[in-house]
Amino acid sequence: MLTEITFFERFEHDILMGKKTITLRNEAESHVIPGQILPVSTFETHRWFCDIQVLEVTPITLSGLTTLHAQQENMTLAELRLVIAEIYPDLEQLYMIRFKVLTK
Repeated sequence: MLTEITFFERFEHDILMGKKTITLRNEAESHVIPGQILPVSTFETHRWFCDIQVLEVTPITLSGLTTLHAQQENMTLAELRLVIAEIYPDLEQLYMIRFKVLTK
């Protein structure tokens, strides 16, 4: 089970402002449970910037992503698919982790 989670620095502002409320992860990074509280750090420097509470974990395929998922990521659907392809090339099975920010 994950005990912390990291995000690229470019997503920090959106997370703190409540504009990014989900994250899409591969199976290795999907081992969290609803209700779990995780410290959040930047991927690049491991600087803590908030805590989140996991609300939901749902399997989803890359081809199953919708405009709603993109809105929850604060992106267009095209942008979201591009970002996922950069982070997880050739991966179809993803896991959506919905969360809320607890502390800033």
